[in-house]
Amino acid sequence: MTDSSAPRLWAGRSLALVGILLVAANLRTAVTALSPIVTQISADVPLGALALGILGMLPPVCFAVFGIMTPVFVRRASLESVLIVALVAITVGDLARGFSGSVGWLIASSAVAFAGMGAGNVLLPPLVKKYFPDRVGLVTALYATMLAFSTLIPPLIAVPVADSAGWRISLGLWFVLGILALLPWLSLLVRHRSGRRPTPVIEEADPAILNRIWGSSIAWALAVLFAASSLNAYAMFAWLPQLLMQVAGSSAGEAGNLLSVYAAVGVPASIIIPILAVRLRSVAPLIYLATLSFVIGYLGLLLVPTTATWLWSALAGLGTSLFPLALVLINLRTRTHAGSVALSGFVQSIGYTLGAVGPLLFGIFHEQTGGWDLGLYFLLGTAVVALVAGIVVARPHLLEDDLARRGPATS
Repeated sequence: MTDSSAPRLWAGRSLALVGILLVAANLRTAVTALSPIVTQISADVPLGALALGILGMLPPVCFAVFGIMTPVFVRRASLESVLIVALVAITVGDLARGFSGSVGWLIASSAVAFAGMGAGNVLLPPLVKKYFPDRVGLVTALYATMLAFSTLIPPLIAVPVADSAGWRISLGLWFVLGILALLPWLSLLVRHRSGRRPTPVIEEADPAILNRIWGSSIAWALAVLFAASSLNAYAMFAWLPQLLMQVAGSSAGEAGNLLSVYAAVGVPASIIIPILAVRLRSVAPLIYLATLSFVIGYLGLLLVPTTATWLWSALAGLGTSLFPLALVLINLRTRTHAGSVALSGFVQSIGYTLGAVGPLLFGIFHEQTGGWDLGLYFLLGTAVVALVAGIVVARPHLLEDDLARRGPATS
């Protein structure tokens, strides 16, 4: 009896693991696949600075909006059902981008893909909890690594594929990953109609805590830290290849490779930073390191862009290690589970919303001045703001204590 049931259980978990990793492989491809081939796209679909700014701000906007909406969907359907809809959106959006004949079509199809990605961001943790309650840490690390690769690989191959097969193929080919990710989840959805495994609820914040968190200094400081990382990352995902081609004389292929360098430094940072944050007596050195990396990277691009361009790109990318740091600090700066859920919702919704202005403002600055200096000075300014917020975050105080000093909630 035991021997016959074990293989079925293992087979189900294997399919779920493959499915989780394939979902993660879809969650950033559309974000970084476009900017390296903007020149080729513009020959058929004119893309001005404003359009590119809008395309750059769409990912964090969709991540924020669908991060809020996805728990509502899950209350009305299973995790698998909502995930399948999200994967269909990613697949359709990726494919439709390859058929873009106008700026409006490109923006709309991108929004569809990013909406699916935003839902996928929220769905992966409870899926891990459902299928791998005994291996949460391991499976989370595996899908986080896959997520990092889905960020850095598209810029590496975007230009070669566009040169050989056209930009439409380069932009739309990622729909294949969406189809592959659908297969295991369609199978699991059919297999689990019997309801053998309960679906974990995607937790939402206590409204009483959320009403009071708006006055918390630790909540705002952490949201600003998260926003600075998001703003800088999506501004660079949208604009770094174009910047490098103009100020550093990089070819389109070289610029795409340098965007991958920018993304690649996030892989070890995502593993190392949370470990150090837990073990260090103070996270201040990590904040200083990240903000200093931003500053040196952007100054290098401003002052000597043709010298050691890879180094400036890597340092600018290292600055976004504020992202995994902010995520781990959500737990380190809360005492209770309810506080952690509330702080996570507040930080990510505010952080992604503020982060969305980065690509748009960077594009506007470029359009108004015809150069990149003003945009880079703007990003330098965000590093200073992040440093100030980081000083607040580095103080060893907790959200619950912050709320307690404000007094009890009023009804």
